[in-house]
Amino acid sequence: MVDLNHRPPACKAGALTPELIALGNAAPHRRGHGSGHRLYKALASPTGASPPYRVYAGLRSRDATGTVGQPSQQSAAPAQAVSDTKVGVVRLTYVAARKGEPPRTILSEVTFSVPQARIFTVLGPSGSGKSTLLRCINRLLEPTSGSVLLDGQPVSGLPVQELRRRVGMVFQTPALFDGTVLDNVLYGPRLRKEAAAVEPASARELACGLLHRVGLPEDLSDKSVAELSGGEAQRVSLARALANRPEVLLLDEPTASLDPSASMRVERHLLQLADETDLTFIFVTHNLEQARRIGDEALLLMDGRVVEQGPLRELMSDPEKETTRLFLEGKL
Repeated sequence: MVDLNHRPPACKAGALTPELIALGNAAPHRRGHGSGHRLYKALASPTGASPPYRVYAGLRSRDATGTVGQPSQQSAAPAQAVSDTKVGVVRLTYVAARKGEPPRTILSEVTFSVPQARIFTVLGPSGSGKSTLLRCINRLLEPTSGSVLLDGQPVSGLPVQELRRRVGMVFQTPALFDGTVLDNVLYGPRLRKEAAAVEPASARELACGLLHRVGLPEDLSDKSVAELSGGEAQRVSLARALANRPEVLLLDEPTASLDPSASMRVERHLLQLADETDLTFIFVTHNLEQARRIGDEALLLMDGRVVEQGPLRELMSDPEKETTRLFLEGKL
């Protein structure tokens, strides 16, 4: 764990990390990815004009226990929209092949569906394939076989830059660029040359709005990322992902390296986002208590295979599979 005063190192400009690849900042020579500027140009609207910025629209309600309920009467979204499948994974298999080593199956015939506007938790012990699964959904890794669907359409048919705008990702360890918080938060919109992110006055308003969304003060926008605590850096990473207006957020144990206080703050703001927006979350964690606090649905992954999926409370209180029960009891 790290305390709130820990200052995570910033990435040097051009440094290649999984998070930067997910943002589109891949080196030009890597097959399948263009330079950050070329990639983000393709994220503009089909007419070539940058769409007006919005944080999110569409409200839904949770009951006092944190469980997603029906949309409030004031919400314009019909109840059916909440239950529609947003992400589908069909018989997904990933075999890792490294030079000099025998092939190793990390995921095997994984199939599940993620309802729209829910927090979908992926549980499992270390080494069960949880992080690999997220990387396959976002095409940081290409599956050996099977399909990932977004709104019923195979993601393999989407331009990778469009996919990664629509499906954002936040990693366990924040990877921030050199510079200020504002520079990091507006990285994507600026590469797409969105007017609101380029004009100084509107850019500051936009960045401050995103920081407010993740519970950070406006005066943090001019601060160097080298001065951030671990919890602040992770929330800046979340704000940067939100700046791209994703439909789905993949969260790979985003609080695992934070102390309990910072972790709870991140959880609180994720729950607020879930309450107030139509975002769909896929949240990887091995922390069962955390899953209970924030999850709507759950899937248990063991040795690269799905053991059980269902509403989180039902899965934890009355699991159908013996393997699930043993995992929940800490015996696996």
